[in-house]
Amino acid sequence: MTTLVRPLITEKSLSGKYAFEVAKFATKPGIKKAVESQFGVNVVKIRTITLTEKPKKNPKTRRVQPGRKYKKAIVVLKKDQKIAIFDTTT
Repeated sequence: MTTLVRPLITEKSLSGKYAFEVAKFATKPGIKKAVESQFGVNVVKIRTITLTEKPKKNPKTRRVQPGRKYKKAIVVLKKDQKIAIFDTTT
């Protein structure tokens, strides 16, 4: 199973801090290893947070469905390094 689920394109990711949705079981050393091996960069710092999406109302049944839980990792790279998928200039 993969550690990185998908990249999250946010305003922070444009300022040099890259955000990824990661697997719920992922640890900081595992995330660091996955980012470094997949993108060929050096990771300096990782912060993680577990989030819940807003509850949504089903219009047919009028029931409120709970939001999906996911884990987010914010990755800081070494100075002058970038990840290509976050680069909006190309």
